[in-house]
Amino acid sequence: MAATLPMCVVDYMDTTKSPEEEDIAAAIRDVRARLGDKVLILGHHYQRDGIVEHADYIGDSYMLSQKAADSDATIIVFCGVHFMAESADVLTRDGQSVLMPTLRAGCSMADMATLDEVERDWPGMLEQGGWSDPASREDPSAPAGENDAYLVPVTYMNSSAALKDFVGRHGGVVCTSSNARGVLDWAFERAGANGAVLFFPDQHLGRNTGLKMGLEEDRMPV
Repeated sequence: MAATLPMCVVDYMDTTKSPEEEDIAAAIRDVRARLGDKVLILGHHYQRDGIVEHADYIGDSYMLSQKAADSDATIIVFCGVHFMAESADVLTRDGQSVLMPTLRAGCSMADMATLDEVERDWPGMLEQGGWSDPASREDPSAPAGENDAYLVPVTYMNSSAALKDFVGRHGGVVCTSSNARGVLDWAFERAGANGAVLFFPDQHLGRNTGLKMGLEEDRMPV
């Protein structure tokens, strides 16, 4: 038995706007003209054309956060998800405000690990593994001694500002997909020969990077 499914044709080069979309675009252009250099609009490259056309810069979350940090604009509109705007806000100076067009723009990956969950499970992981908390030493990010065994947290860029703060307080670091290998080398040096690294929230980036480093898969529990 064969079934015929309805088909549709999408013209990705069609930039035609509805009357409502034209009104919105005109309003945005009017506000931009009045604010001038006071406003900077950042658009993540996943955004649709109707948003991208108004952006001063288009790129990934890390690149856009750098643009925010380098800007003198007092109003930065970040067309992305929560963690992206938070990262930009951390890097900007006093007197600069980072705004999101909608607070409903979340990231499912960033939501895979929350501060409450990590703080709840952290003591148990330390006890189960027999590791020490890097925060217990004078310099939490110092290389481990010969007999030291620490649990060093590493969070992917796609995480909340609260989790980035957690890893900083516990001697860890934030990584991107492009520098994950170097960051894990750094973290293992600080964990010690008998220590470990806690990588979140992207288990696949952590595991695949570990495999490239020669780690056995059964040594990377989830």
